[in-house]
Amino acid sequence: MEKKVRGLRGATTVERDDKEEIKQAVEELFNLLLKENGISPLEVVGVFITATPDLHSTFPAQAIREKEEFRYIPLICAQEIEVKGALEKCIRLLTLAYTDKEPADIRHLYLRKASFLRKDLNWGNNL
Repeated sequence: MEKKVRGLRGATTVERDDKEEIKQAVEELFNLLLKENGISPLEVVGVFITATPDLHSTFPAQAIREKEEFRYIPLICAQEIEVKGALEKCIRLLTLAYTDKEPADIRHLYLRKASFLRKDLNWGNNL
């Protein structure tokens, strides 16, 4: 089967705006997304990352960029739009990667307090 570029979605939260906690949470989510979907570093095309406005102590992409195997992968961070009552201290990832999986077979992960965001897609509770 021919591999196509697919999107892997995920989100996680942190307890506080702390550089190391943010990096650890991003690394955990990113690694799990790749592992659960059988994606190798060479199959990753790029990663879009958003963070809620209450997180500003570091660029979440730094956690991925520091890994040698992802040094040349395009990464971009943006601020999530501020919506009254929305989940706070949340980081979202959209990882684009080559895979032979069909869209319905992609394992999207929503961890920690983000686990309720997309119950229809969330495989995180099954880990």
